[in-house]
Amino acid sequence: MRPDRIIMKLKKSVEEMEIMLVEKAAKEAVAAGTDPLVAINEGLAKGMKTVSDLFDEGEAFVPHLLVAAEAFESGVAILTESMTKENKLRAKQGRVLIFTVQGDIHDIGKNIVKTMLQASGFQVIDLGRDVAIDEAIDKAKEYNVDIIVAAALMRTTMPAQRELIRALDEAGLRKRFKCMFGGSPVSAEWVRKIGGDAYAETATDAVVKAKMLMTDIGVGHAAGKEYPA
Repeated sequence: MRPDRIIMKLKKSVEEMEIMLVEKAAKEAVAAGTDPLVAINEGLAKGMKTVSDLFDEGEAFVPHLLVAAEAFESGVAILTESMTKENKLRAKQGRVLIFTVQGDIHDIGKNIVKTMLQASGFQVIDLGRDVAIDEAIDKAKEYNVDIIVAAALMRTTMPAQRELIRALDEAGLRKRFKCMFGGSPVSAEWVRKIGGDAYAETATDAVVKAKMLMTDIGVGHAAGKEYPA
């Protein structure tokens, strides 16, 4: 099968949320000698973006996004088996710590952002929901992450995002981590006011902003940064 047809098949199978079709297409790509990075970025990732865009437009829902992400990950696992160590490093965008702030038990939006970041090549450490700022900072240091993503889904928990910036400043760590914030009550104006580095309105926007932040700091796997296991 022609390479362009394999790429299109990978994209379509993710869009159709068919795990078996994704796995079949991924195996065909490996057998045909398709560059794994091209297959992931031009095939699987574009299919995942289609589903994410539909979600953002209200034409797809959380279950669709999660099934598509599972299909995406299945395809990536097959394709990366044949990758060299150098290419595996190239495929990684950076390391992100994500959590929902203390006092906030909502996590569906955070989980969607996590899925999209993973689907786009980021390594994501998910601390879950109702996470204290001190714990988040300790984990950020432990895992030597590039970006901290803190979500607040209620107005009453938004001050915790400001507290994260303040705590990082007081610990002399503010320049070490980029901070991105989001959540239904959060706005770009709020993020600017508290001194954050980026505001993400949607899951797709979070991926775009995360890539921009990685470009700003110039670190990550591609730059040879050492990450703990």
